[in-house]
Amino acid sequence: MSDGNPAPTFRPLYQQIKTLITQSLISGEWRPGEAIPSETELAARFNVSQGTVRKAINELADENLLIRQQGKGTFVASHTEEKRQFHFLRISPDEGERVYPKGELIDCRRMKADASTARLLEIPVAATLVVITRLMKVGGEPVCWEEIRLPAALFKGLSAAKINQYQCKLYSMFESAYRVRILQVVEQIKAVAAEPEVATLLGIAPGAPLLRIERVAYTFGDKPVEWRRTMCNTKSFHYMNKIS
Repeated sequence: MSDGNPAPTFRPLYQQIKTLITQSLISGEWRPGEAIPSETELAARFNVSQGTVRKAINELADENLLIRQQGKGTFVASHTEEKRQFHFLRISPDEGERVYPKGELIDCRRMKADASTARLLEIPVAATLVVITRLMKVGGEPVCWEEIRLPAALFKGLSAAKINQYQCKLYSMFESAYRVRILQVVEQIKAVAAEPEVATLLGIAPGAPLLRIERVAYTFGDKPVEWRRTMCNTKSFHYMNKIS
């Protein structure tokens, strides 16, 4: 006869090891860009087989938390690496090779969270936000206008000077200066007409078609840490995504 308590959930051993490795990543035992111990060392540390460790590491690599480098070892993924600075960027030119945009800061200020932003970031209404606006340019031409809202409690002391110090590379700055790592994002995409202020900054006519991308970015534990609205001029660019 059941006592009303839920039955314990069985977790495979490799998933338990995956959790332990993830906890070490969260605590900063191994920093972004650093190598983690070998599979042999981790197997001895956790008193499990090397195959169990390998399976845990494979899943973490599939989730982009770790990166395997042939002949070198396994490293903590980092947004400071040039090839990963735009890991979540899905805007590509219609023709020619993909060129990564450069950010230009417009403004950095503080405001109180409205109900919608508070809900998305799971913070109290009227909590302080850091609000960043910037242009993303390719070849000197503005392609995207962005507004980024961040919980000020996680990004103490964030200022325009700090953003410019990191050349407006936000995810690299989050990681290096604030130990906030972006692991996944959820986006909603819609076609809209350009509002006059955004149209002026993008050098297009008011009412011209734009692609609006609204994003919530998450760190460890599915904790939301950023809300972002991007307005893209897709005259010569498109949104590209690979689904597998």
